[in-house]
Amino acid sequence: MKTVFTSLDALAVHHLQNVLRAEGIRTVIRNELLSRLAGEVPFTEVAIELVVPDDADAERAVRLIGELRSGGPPAGAHWQCPGCGERIEPQFTACWRCGTGRPA
Repeated sequence: MKTVFTSLDALAVHHLQNVLRAEGIRTVIRNELLSRLAGEVPFTEVAIELVVPDDADAERAVRLIGELRSGGPPAGAHWQCPGCGERIEPQFTACWRCGTGRPA
């Protein structure tokens, strides 16, 4: 069992939990209710923890969280919509103009 992310921001923790679940990584959230004591109790004692119970998944979870939180541009090249010819950024899977899906 390994803690892969710690924060007082419950929204961020739940978002990362959803991302990891989508990748097939089981997670558990700990200390969610204790986070309300922040300021009264040291942060390190009450921060919300995202935990991966299976140690075999922990390294991949840490890597995925790092990639997501890096904020860098998405990998890949722009693509051209086969429906209308619009140039689309790599993070999108459908054309914003006509709705045609990105070709495989």
